[in-house]
Amino acid sequence: MTDNPASGANRHVGTSPFGPEDQIGRLNLMTPESRQAVMSRVDATQMFDLSVDYFIGMPSWQLMGDPPYQIWMTHTPHGTVVEGVPGFPKEMPEYVSYSGDTVLMYTHTGTHIDTLNHYGYNGRIFNNFTEHEHLGSRHWEVSGADKMPPIVARGVLLDFAALRGVEMLPDRYGITPEDVEECLAAQGVDVQEGDVVLIRTGRMKNWPDKEGWGGNPPGITRATAVHLVEKGAMIIGSDTICVEQGPAEDEDNYTPVHTFMLAEAGAPLVEALNLEEIAAAGVHEFAFLAACLKLRGATGSPMRPWAFPLRRES
Repeated sequence: MTDNPASGANRHVGTSPFGPEDQIGRLNLMTPESRQAVMSRVDATQMFDLSVDYFIGMPSWQLMGDPPYQIWMTHTPHGTVVEGVPGFPKEMPEYVSYSGDTVLMYTHTGTHIDTLNHYGYNGRIFNNFTEHEHLGSRHWEVSGADKMPPIVARGVLLDFAALRGVEMLPDRYGITPEDVEECLAAQGVDVQEGDVVLIRTGRMKNWPDKEGWGGNPPGITRATAVHLVEKGAMIIGSDTICVEQGPAEDEDNYTPVHTFMLAEAGAPLVEALNLEEIAAAGVHEFAFLAACLKLRGATGSPMRPWAFPLRRES
């Protein structure tokens, strides 16, 4: 695709090339053939878990007042003995020890995917769905996490911390298209149509320190997001709180990468990936497998991604 050169105040949502009813954008690049091509090269002797765990006090996006992660017990073995179980003898809970719990969190907490209704322009989201027609009292009727198919795709790790010879990129470092090309050349990999491109800044070394991990993150610029999509990226993810450089340098838009990717390109983002183990192993090309919770209409969802190295093509 070609970038819209207008300022952030004059950009518009993209129209899907996959039809007026499309709600998954570039995820349409996944096909039975593309999945087969990836899975036929999997080296299952190694597996990398790319997600973080969830716990009270974990870093999360709270700038706009969204709730932090919480978990609490709804049932405990002793509490059930005290309260009893309706319809069962009182002595039964004394040997049937029952525990249960509940969680509350913003859907963009921990390792998660951003869906195409997360950001838009002027009340519209990707493929011209409108707030007026498609947003109910509780959630969007279109383009939510329930529409996201399981992801099976080729993944590419771009390790910019290693490229620069540092443990982590400096605060607010803006990764440029030139950085991308330099990294690809140094690693001897390419970006192909339908790839999941993962950006390592090294910030996960600070996890779970809230400011050290989440404050003033390095990340890609809008120009770099455009560049990667033009090269074929289907999804872009990173080890930071927002994938993009923060705060952004765009005076018209506080989140130019999100609006480009989600609203213009129809390409999801994945945030808060733990890329330390796969980077330490020197694996830059892999099968990326992940699925999110099918939360109807949700703008994001927790995701559990994992990766298998790919054998070299003969």
